[in-house]
Amino acid sequence: MAAGLVKGEGFAVDASVMEANASRYYGKAPDELDWSDAQRQKRAVAEYLAGLEAEAPVQEGGDGRGGGPDREPTAKPDRKPPKVISPSDPSSAWTAKANKRVQFGYGLNYLIDVEHAIIVDVEPTPARTYDEVASTRTMLERTEQRLDLKPDWLAADTAYGTGKLLAWLLGKNITPHIPVWQRYPSADGMFSRSDFAYDAERDVYVRPNGRLLRTSGTVHDGRVRNYLSQPQDCRACTLKQRCTRAPFKKIARDINEDARNHARSLKGTPEFERSSNARKKVEMRFAHLKVQHGFERMRLRGLTGARDEFHLAAIVQNLKTMALRLLGPPTDGVCASIA
Repeated sequence: MAAGLVKGEGFAVDASVMEANASRYYGKAPDELDWSDAQRQKRAVAEYLAGLEAEAPVQEGGDGRGGGPDREPTAKPDRKPPKVISPSDPSSAWTAKANKRVQFGYGLNYLIDVEHAIIVDVEPTPARTYDEVASTRTMLERTEQRLDLKPDWLAADTAYGTGKLLAWLLGKNITPHIPVWQRYPSADGMFSRSDFAYDAERDVYVRPNGRLLRTSGTVHDGRVRNYLSQPQDCRACTLKQRCTRAPFKKIARDINEDARNHARSLKGTPEFERSSNARKKVEMRFAHLKVQHGFERMRLRGLTGARDEFHLAAIVQNLKTMALRLLGPPTDGVCASIA
């Protein structure tokens, strides 16, 4: 920052999978694990069990499937337990992301300033998309608190285009240059989602035949409200074959759909296109780390070990960038003397 390499206007975020120091051949189902006293003494296992104990009160407080008086979810919805856990590094995730073989891994999350691809924050997570997206908020808040940096816009890929994150970014006055994640693709020959107009004043969807889809207001899975038609209306409708194969039509509307619509409106603008190109710089960070520095597999275990390794990797990359930007590439004489 003192050298002027951090502009602070635009950030980009992404994640890459790093193989954990755990054999993929020794994974077990959660109900098969019986932690012995010797295992509990290991740092990675003790850290994992402590995390489970910390999460237990939140899970007991509510499952987040209903809505409160203000129709907002009462708590975070339950998450499915992992199918396979590593006895030696239980915090790692069983994953096949990035078209790799199935393995245990961690997500290396980078938040960069796009001006010179300086890494401004790092966060380790299990290699799960949900955790990687959630880490974006952690990194942005930490960067603002520690470095007094808050970007005008943030670039990311479609995995980060969830209604929850988009609404949070807009609440922080950060423009999301992020493609919106579409959960409900339309079937061939059927009406698309855009054929059903939303009437915000009445809080209803209007079908192509003029009939309405209404909602009870209940929030399901902590994120959507369902808008339903009347079965008798569907039976008498001449457009039913193009509308739905179910007895009635259902549209699930994200509780943050307004934020999703705002993000959609930004796509195709010159600013969005420029930030999409700039986002590739964070992908290059991962490529350099794995190809030039040979960092593809963890040595330490647990989230604490991943945090240490990821921070050291980011420090090395930032120092390398600073040296090249301020001093320039080494001359032939310097290369010969180093050799």
